[in-house]
Amino acid sequence: MSFPIPKVMKGVVIDKPGSVDVLGYKTDIPVPELKDGEVLIKNDFIGINFIDVNFRTGLYPAPKPQILGVEAEGIIVSVSPNGETYGLKPGDRVVWIGSGAYAEYSTCSATKVHVIPTELEPSIAAASLAQGLTALTFIQQAYRVKKGDWILVQGASGGVGLWLCQLMRDVGARVIGTASSAEKAKLATENGAEFTLNQKEDGIFARIMEITKGQGVAAIYDSAGAATFDIGLQALARDGTMVSIGNASGDVPPFSIARLSAKNLKVMKPSVFGYIQTREEFVAYSKELFDFIIKNKVDGMIQKVYQLADIRQAHTDLEDRKVAGKLLLKV
Repeated sequence: MSFPIPKVMKGVVIDKPGSVDVLGYKTDIPVPELKDGEVLIKNDFIGINFIDVNFRTGLYPAPKPQILGVEAEGIIVSVSPNGETYGLKPGDRVVWIGSGAYAEYSTCSATKVHVIPTELEPSIAAASLAQGLTALTFIQQAYRVKKGDWILVQGASGGVGLWLCQLMRDVGARVIGTASSAEKAKLATENGAEFTLNQKEDGIFARIMEITKGQGVAAIYDSAGAATFDIGLQALARDGTMVSIGNASGDVPPFSIARLSAKNLKVMKPSVFGYIQTREEFVAYSKELFDFIIKNKVDGMIQKVYQLADIRQAHTDLEDRKVAGKLLLKV
């Protein structure tokens, strides 16, 4: 099977770090050329993640010009004749994780490309891969969540937060989630949080200790960062683990490591890419994630789908926390 491949494509490029104004939608970007071991994918749906904002603002430095985006789903249109491509072929419907997703076409190392199960409707894989793999690997590797564990999810209505709630409910953990509104708290509850707290109200620490009968939580998955870090350290039980998964309220400021010693606490700042470095790791975790989606009829928790040309509005909505769940771009 062969596909016509144009010389230029639609996409979003940034030439420098900055506000949403640096997001430039263009229609004359050269289609990327294959390197050894890569496949070329015509993207249909593209996942939007907060890491994209961090790259756009310069919090995570990267060479410019840059096409943002770390995940998408679509159809393989070409496969490199050189290097290992794991049997992938033109016409395969796939989802991938890498870089340069905000575009009509993307290249990706075949090590991070997975054929989409036929049971999944279009858009579900793109909505699920990055955040679902993040949650899955973090509850198995960053802190091994066990049945009966009390776990606090700061920002439980966000993309990763909702996945954490669902996956930990499946394990049998007892989840306390925080959210910024009643609507978002309801969403967290529907997806597995046993208790939800309004993060804008005072007394969160007291409520956590009341719920856990004074023992605190075994682990915290914190997507907020600066605003919630100190309360988190207080709420952890002895031998507890703080897993920093985001910085929506700003970077956690420097702190004395001696603060951890009184309760033998651990602090982690993991990356999903560190847990799926090999082809074997990526495939194993992706299969586990897709099996969970199929078994539980997970819909990807898609909140809104934007056209690629509306990328500035999508980033604005994400940063203003106007939405809960997953945001996608349609090519």
